[in-house]
Amino acid sequence: MPLLVVGTLGIDTVETPTETRENVLGGSAVYFSYAASYFTSVKLVGVVGEDWPAEHTALLQSRGIDLSGVQVVPGGRTFRWRGRYRPNMNDRDSLETHLNVLADFDPVLSEEHRRSPFLFLANGPTDLQHKILDQCTGATLRVADTMELWITTQPQRLAELLKRIDGLVMNDSEAKLLSRNENLVAAGHAIREMGPRFVVIKKGEHGAMFFSKHETYVLPAYPTARVVDPTGAGDSFAGGMMGYLAEQGNFEPKTLKEAMAYGILVASFTVEDFSLDRLKTIEREDIERRMEEYQRMLRF
Repeated sequence: MPLLVVGTLGIDTVETPTETRENVLGGSAVYFSYAASYFTSVKLVGVVGEDWPAEHTALLQSRGIDLSGVQVVPGGRTFRWRGRYRPNMNDRDSLETHLNVLADFDPVLSEEHRRSPFLFLANGPTDLQHKILDQCTGATLRVADTMELWITTQPQRLAELLKRIDGLVMNDSEAKLLSRNENLVAAGHAIREMGPRFVVIKKGEHGAMFFSKHETYVLPAYPTARVVDPTGAGDSFAGGMMGYLAEQGNFEPKTLKEAMAYGILVASFTVEDFSLDRLKTIEREDIERRMEEYQRMLRF
C-alpha cells in the first residue's frame, strides 16, 4: 500500500572523530523515504530551496520515490544542519541548525496524497504535523516522530497530537524527557497512556523497545562492527518499519514485530557510511540475508 511521509529534506555537514563530510544529503524524510522504498511505494512531501542539488532529486527518484509533493521555493535556501559526534558515536552536538525554507512550510496536500492509507509524520514542528493530520482524515495508520525541541517548546500541542495518532517513534532521551521518567519501561507505558496505540523507543546500538496495551518487548540491534556515521539511523529505522507495514497492508502484532526487525536492519546498513552512501549499494536481497542472520542470532 502507498506510504506518505512528510518531513525535512536537508543538506548536512557531519563531523565524526575521524572524518568530516561537508554538504551531504540529509533530512528526516530523505532517510525515511529511501529506507521505506525497499518495501513499498513512497510519496514524499517537503520543501527545498533553489540550492537543492539536482542529483539529490535524481537519486530519490531512482528509488521510485514520488517527489510531486516537494515544493521548491524560488530564491530560498534548503534546511541545513551541522553536527559533531563524540568519540562514543552515540552522543552528538548540534552545532548549527538553519530552518531556512522549512520555517514557512505550510503544505496543501493533493487528493492523491490525502488518500494514502499509511502516514508517517517525520520529525518537524508539531503544528505542521497537526495540519497534515487535518488533511489526511482517511489514513488507517498514523505514526509520528518528534524531538526534544518540540517536547520543550510545544508541550500542549504535542499532548494534543498524541491523542490523534496510532503510533509514536522516539529515542530514549526524548522518551525520558516526555514522560519525566528515567526508567524506559515506565516511560514507554506512560507515553502510551497519553494516547498512541503503540510506542517505539529507539535505543541506538541497543536496539528498540515496543509498547502496546497487550505487549512489551525489546529487539536488539544488529551487531554492526563498523559505525561510520549514525546520522539518519533513527529515520531509516522508521522508514524500514513503516515500509514493511505498508507492504504487508496491516499492523497486526506479528507484523509490527517483523517491521521492527526490518527497521533495525535497514538502520544497521545506514550507519556503515555517510549519508545514504551505504544504502545506495544494497538491494532488498541484502536486507533479507541480514534478516536470516538476525533470526539465527535471536534463536535459542
